[in-house]
Amino acid sequence: MRNHNWINFLKYSFSLILVLCFIQKTNAQSFLHTQGKAIVDESGKKILLRGVGLGNWMLPEGYMWKFGKDGDRPRKIEKVVSDLIGIDKADKFWKSFRENYITEADIRRIAELGYNSVRPALNARLFLTEGENNQVVDEGFMLLDNLVSWCKKYNLYVIIDMHAAPGGQTGQNIDDSPNNEPELFMNPKNQDLLEQLWVKIAERYKDEPTVAAYDLLNEPLPEMTGAAAKYKDQLVPVYERLIKAIRAVDKKHMITLEGYNWANNWSNFGKQLDNNVVYQFHYYCWNRPDQLNDISHFLEKQQQLNAPVWVGETGEKDNAIYFATTQYLEKNNIGWSFWPWKKMDTKNTPYSIKTPSGWNEIVAFTKTGKKPASTVDAKKIFNEFLENIRLKNCVYYPDVVNAMFRRLPVRIEAENYGHDGYLKSYFVKDTLKKSKTYRINEPVPVDITGKDKSGQCIKLASGEWVIYNCYSSSNSAKSLTIRAKASEQPAQIILSVNGTSATLKIGSADWADFRIKLNTLQFVQGENLLKVLVKSVNIQLDWIDIQ
Repeated sequence: MRNHNWINFLKYSFSLILVLCFIQKTNAQSFLHTQGKAIVDESGKKILLRGVGLGNWMLPEGYMWKFGKDGDRPRKIEKVVSDLIGIDKADKFWKSFRENYITEADIRRIAELGYNSVRPALNARLFLTEGENNQVVDEGFMLLDNLVSWCKKYNLYVIIDMHAAPGGQTGQNIDDSPNNEPELFMNPKNQDLLEQLWVKIAERYKDEPTVAAYDLLNEPLPEMTGAAAKYKDQLVPVYERLIKAIRAVDKKHMITLEGYNWANNWSNFGKQLDNNVVYQFHYYCWNRPDQLNDISHFLEKQQQLNAPVWVGETGEKDNAIYFATTQYLEKNNIGWSFWPWKKMDTKNTPYSIKTPSGWNEIVAFTKTGKKPASTVDAKKIFNEFLENIRLKNCVYYPDVVNAMFRRLPVRIEAENYGHDGYLKSYFVKDTLKKSKTYRINEPVPVDITGKDKSGQCIKLASGEWVIYNCYSSSNSAKSLTIRAKASEQPAQIILSVNGTSATLKIGSADWADFRIKLNTLQFVQGENLLKVLVKSVNIQLDWIDIQ
């Protein structure tokens, strides 16, 4: 009897060990690689990278500090701090800043919100010293090691972004350029240093699947300054050199390449440079009135190169564009990274840093060069800033996150109907006449609204309809509000969600809000399709708010 029980115990223990090993294996991250136009894991499962950019951490950007021209890039921001509080206190400030701007709490929260990746912006000066006798700087590698370990813990991927290469690849403030010139392409030594740095990074992480890709250069060679015209022919040779050096030590990791002119001119990419490359562009819709920028030329290039395409930066606008952007990209199997995770005094990022008391005095110094009055304690202001950057002290904006995930509760702008095309995402009677604004290749009429022409709406006639895609993490939606107006009264629209329908009367010739309780319309966990069908007369539809 004892032997029988002992054998059963051994069998149970062995089974438990197998189960635990299986769970550990299935939960562990696997190396990502390219497969045709897709990014896949080691099992062949397609992975859509949806992440956030960790800007302003290892590479402070002046606009995120509200600074003027004398504080528009890292080296100038560093000078501002040291000028105001002294070199010794400034050194302590920066150590504390980098320790607390991005912490494990940030990474845990990023994972909780549904993102699966981060893109940290690196400044080469944190990894290699400038000047004649270049030395390795431990701090940058320690920060990156910490980030990778946190991401490993919370199952996030890391795309390492060389935002500021030695000498600078843009000649602008965003790459910490010392002399407003793209000196990476002007001085061969800088290219030697860049190769040395990427080899060190590759050697360090060659066996780490948490690292998804190496982003070799951020937004090189803008056209507006003439830098692209002078040096664009060097870009691909530099990429080829870096790829060769990296592959000598690391054959596993994906490499992502950006075109010149803020990543978006791909004319130099005529052939595959490696069999594990992702091509990257950046997608900012800054037009007024809003315009959903066309990406067809990137899709055509993707066909030619037979490689995945990824958007390494998007954001810096509003929820209407965030919803539209991620919907448009994902419909075309393109992942994205929102820029940035947090910055000061804003409502258009997931988190906002509170402005310290007296900060306007610091800002004024960066614009005029005049030091704050003696009554202003700069050290006290900077200490408050160091507290404010901690995630627990920041302000969270769930509407921003929900917009980019198209996740309830969410407001859907009427012009952001689906991308499945005629008779799938919309029906209009006149398909020959295209919209004059926003989605100019499609026939759903979009009109400008508001005195400042900042808003847009769609116009639908009787019998016409549109369908919206949104997602829910539960069945918790309670109400739906539509902002609309009708050319005549009474007017009716029929709302349908996943096969359930309700009729709503539009009883106003002016813009008004019409609300219904969701007792007949049922939103379910996962994807939901919301159809708006005009039953009578002409309707103008501004937005739909689901709470």
